[in-house]
Amino acid sequence: MQPHPIHSTQHFIPSNTMDLPVLFLLLSLSFSFPLSSLSLDTIHEGTSLSIEKSEDILISPDGVFSAGFYSVGDNAYCYAIWFNKPSHGKIQTVIWMANRDHPVNGRSSKLSLLKTGNLILSDAGKFTVWATNTQSLSSVHLYLYNTGNLVLQNMEGLTLWESFDFPTDTLLPQQLLTRNTRLVSSRSQTNYSSGFYKLFFDNNNLLRLLYDSLEDSSLYWPDPWIVRYTDNNSRIAVLDTFGNFSSSDDFTFMAADYGPKLHRRLRIDYDGDVRLYSWDEEGQTWLVSWQAIQSPCKIYGICGANSFCSYIVGSDRKCSCLPGYKMKNLTDWSDGCEPEFHLSCNGNESGFLMLPRVQFIGYDYEKWSNSTFDECKNLCLQRCDCKAFHHTFFREDRYSSCYAKMRLRNGYRSPDFQGGLYLRLPESNLFSYANSVQDFTLVCSSNRTRNKRSQPENGIVKFMLWFACGVGGLEIICIFLIWCLLSRTQQASSVDKQGYLVAVTGFRRFTYAELKKATKDFNEEIGRGAGGIVYKGVLPDNRVAAIKCINESNQGEGEFLAEVSIIGRINHINLIEMWGYCTEGKHRLLVYEYMENGTLAQNLSSHALDWKKRFDIALGTAKGLAYLHEECLEWVLHCDVKPHNILLDSNYQPKVADFGLSKLQNRNLEKASFSRIRGTRGYMAPEWVFNLPITSKVDVYSYGIVVLEMVTGKGPTKGVHAIDSGGETEPKRLVAWVREKRNEAAAMTSWLEEIVDPILESSYEKGKMETLITVALQCVEEEKDARPSMGQVAEMLLRQEDDSHSDDHGINL
Repeated sequence: MQPHPIHSTQHFIPSNTMDLPVLFLLLSLSFSFPLSSLSLDTIHEGTSLSIEKSEDILISPDGVFSAGFYSVGDNAYCYAIWFNKPSHGKIQTVIWMANRDHPVNGRSSKLSLLKTGNLILSDAGKFTVWATNTQSLSSVHLYLYNTGNLVLQNMEGLTLWESFDFPTDTLLPQQLLTRNTRLVSSRSQTNYSSGFYKLFFDNNNLLRLLYDSLEDSSLYWPDPWIVRYTDNNSRIAVLDTFGNFSSSDDFTFMAADYGPKLHRRLRIDYDGDVRLYSWDEEGQTWLVSWQAIQSPCKIYGICGANSFCSYIVGSDRKCSCLPGYKMKNLTDWSDGCEPEFHLSCNGNESGFLMLPRVQFIGYDYEKWSNSTFDECKNLCLQRCDCKAFHHTFFREDRYSSCYAKMRLRNGYRSPDFQGGLYLRLPESNLFSYANSVQDFTLVCSSNRTRNKRSQPENGIVKFMLWFACGVGGLEIICIFLIWCLLSRTQQASSVDKQGYLVAVTGFRRFTYAELKKATKDFNEEIGRGAGGIVYKGVLPDNRVAAIKCINESNQGEGEFLAEVSIIGRINHINLIEMWGYCTEGKHRLLVYEYMENGTLAQNLSSHALDWKKRFDIALGTAKGLAYLHEECLEWVLHCDVKPHNILLDSNYQPKVADFGLSKLQNRNLEKASFSRIRGTRGYMAPEWVFNLPITSKVDVYSYGIVVLEMVTGKGPTKGVHAIDSGGETEPKRLVAWVREKRNEAAAMTSWLEEIVDPILESSYEKGKMETLITVALQCVEEEKDARPSMGQVAEMLLRQEDDSHSDDHGINL
């Protein structure tokens, strides 16, 4: 797209042939227009935009974006690009700033395009605050595109500089995030200078969120203890105009209002969360259509040191100082809190205040295992820099742990955390601080006082009074219940009208009529299970979808909403993606992406799955399950891993499906319990049968069975016929049969040929096959603690694949 030419005011020179009335008319017209760049999208070299002229702005041809001087304080300005339509009728939305950390004076400051090709921003003192540092022998011009990109080009059309290459806190559609760029949050909602949160590609080519202050630096998304993998050495991510975000590290997500003709922006907000915003033309405001972190208190540094974060459902987070501490800066919680007391190094002068359900992450200078509470307390008192400790006792394992804290950062209060923090305070002030502990409890209580009557009351009068109060109270309760019902109905209809359930789910809501039309009245059935029937359909935007009708008898409303809320927050290349849902009356449906090659179960007996595809399916499935167990914002167990729930796309890459039917787990997985047994016969771990605690290891067991089934081509429940020592055939279970053949390897080296699926016809890599079988057998150990985690499984298979690649590319001498 070529820049639009600027129509500048011309100077007219009278000639002998020019009629004086015509000259007078032209001169009048020329002076009737301002001598500024009002409503222009281009400026040429030798032009300056003055900060004192509010009309000196660039406007994109479609009128959506403007570039000019933006007020960031008293007599302080930054050169910025903003979205022209004010949100809620108040302020414009800034999407880029040139000098966010060095505002210029409100007088005599200018943006100048020099004849050398350099674009500079100069302050009142005539010194350069910001520059593009560009040069050109030919003339140049500055142009604001409809995309919101401010571009400096020469006459040959060569781009010398563009704002898209230097983002601040916002990424616009078609703007690339690369190895050389990063998004940096603002300091606060009103302070546009650089803040502490950054979105960038790390040295492992993975997209990360980093908290980076003057005192602390921590990766906080994805969880730093989660191992992620990528074979892609490039570092690039982009948001398209439809609301689809894709990154070279296989991280993708889709906006809740997926579709064209919407203004969008991806922003790292001042609170450290990354959100995708979509412009709502009707409401004239920005709506959140996706966000990276659902639990705001899990963001590092959000409340500063010596404070903790509490999440208020339906509202926002709340920062609070620890007892005995006060805010450093009354206007900024990121500065944290400071002690109001002096703590002596003498342990005899210190005591501990227990703060229930409060947890601080990191800064454990020491961990003491199997320590009693008194031992843990004494060990902390022996250290002058010990400010608090966590002590946890696991009754199931009769095991305890003690974490001593040298710094109190990243604190939050959560109902899921069963322990508490033991805060070290001066013994002399302990009693006064103890009064504030009641504010830390999660159960509301009230004090009731009884007032004695000074004079006796008449019994009949008292009875009539209570009767009247009772009737009146009943009427008030009935009116209140009716009002609540009407209020909720109106709120629900409002949500339906907007088509958003963004904060919880992140995908759109369909009507039953839309899905009925998409499936041609539920004509083409592509799958059936205990949970319901799956149909193929084509959505209004021409996307092919798998639409699952939930059986009313098999799943109640609570389970349906649980599945919706879980899947809406989960994005991974090896997990099936949900696009939306429908709930109208008795109809409950889920809309998934459609997988061209069906399920793994449908492909096992065909020749479509060669050795490479089978190994890739095993690896991809392990990655998907590891993400559910270890990397999700909320941990999820699948509980029904089987070939029917592993779908294959057009390239036979696996995507795990139906994980939304599992129970959402908190961090204390050992205490998890399920109301009924889940899973499929043959794939179920022994824990289900013996009513043992259910952990992520039930999925590990089922995964091992699936891998053995892929390797051998034999189902887990049909049995395998083997010949015993007497020459008779006897049925054996798949796991026992594979173990037996492997144990005979010392005497018989052809054990792989005996168990591998004949369809493969010896076309497989023996080393990788042995590793795959070994890992699978570890997964199906009877004792759950002997099984690896899914993260460890993925790591072992990846290591084997990397070793194989190294051998393939080795040097032949």
